[in-house]
Amino acid sequence: MKALILVGGFGTRLRPLTLSVPKPLVDFANKPMILHQIEALKAVGVTEVVLAINYQPEVMLNFLKEFEKKLEIKITCSQETEPLGTAGPLALARDKLIDDSGEPFFVLNSDVISEYPLKKMIEFHRGHGGEASIMVTKVDEPSKYGVVVMEETTGKVEKFVEKPKTFVGNKINAGIYLLNPSVLDRIELKPTSIEKEVFPKIAAENKLYAMVLPGFWMDIGQPKDYITGLRLYLDFLHKKSSSKLATGSHIIGNVLVDESAQIGDGCLIGPDVAIGPGCVIEPGVRLSRCTVMRGVRIKKHACISGSIIGWHSTVGRWARVENMTILGEDVHVADEVYSNGGVVLPHKEIKSSILKPEIVM
Repeated sequence: MKALILVGGFGTRLRPLTLSVPKPLVDFANKPMILHQIEALKAVGVTEVVLAINYQPEVMLNFLKEFEKKLEIKITCSQETEPLGTAGPLALARDKLIDDSGEPFFVLNSDVISEYPLKKMIEFHRGHGGEASIMVTKVDEPSKYGVVVMEETTGKVEKFVEKPKTFVGNKINAGIYLLNPSVLDRIELKPTSIEKEVFPKIAAENKLYAMVLPGFWMDIGQPKDYITGLRLYLDFLHKKSSSKLATGSHIIGNVLVDESAQIGDGCLIGPDVAIGPGCVIEPGVRLSRCTVMRGVRIKKHACISGSIIGWHSTVGRWARVENMTILGEDVHVADEVYSNGGVVLPHKEIKSSILKPEIVM
């Protein structure tokens, strides 16, 4: 089987992290976002993953070479010269996706984190005999999304309603599809939306089916949702394989710590924290609801909550970093500085406090 991951553009919503690497390579729970997806695809027998990309393909491919060997899966790029929406990239990658097997192929949106129940999806797709399957997830606030109206028993999709004003349902497109090769005949090589142009046509022919995603789901393409996604993912790890999570008197709730990280005495860490490789957390530090990426040093008695600390940054002694502060790569926060929602571009030194959310160039 094959799979296409829609990587797309510049990852502007996750700047300043995406100023250092393409968005799919930004770490989430101590490994690049895209690796969560590639590992899940490999586990259900996918042998080749095509990345649909219009930005820095060489950076992506160089990085993924080592995982190609490790996971024994072929990873290639299909590069757009102009943005092609969510369907155009499928037409562009047509020759890479079609082979003699006639097998369906997966399409995933690279921002989506979930339990990836892909094995169940394959069984669902074979069972209904339609042309395409989409994963849907239930949300509390459907008016912000495109809602999928479907038959509850069979999963057959009746229609799509974009940002409904009145309640029509609470299931939205989760960005995970399984498509027969014939779907490619419906897509022209031009900017096209799979959600708004392709799927409604398939639904009109009664050939589109939706499966309700079990477990958690999050689009982690922006900081607030990234932090929420981390909480949901760590909660999932706690239920599925809690041996991966840290334990000890200094740990509260779900915390993921890379084995090469060092944590000093008298720290209090958690809940919902990921600490990456090579990090040094000095004594007396307090961390909650945050991600601390590879090579970061947090100095004595600093306090960090609800924030993302980018690679190789430093947070000074008694500093306080909170309220969705995002430090890009190699940012150095001085001792006793306070950051309230500062978004700091890479390679900066912060010597005075950031009292209200702002971008620091």
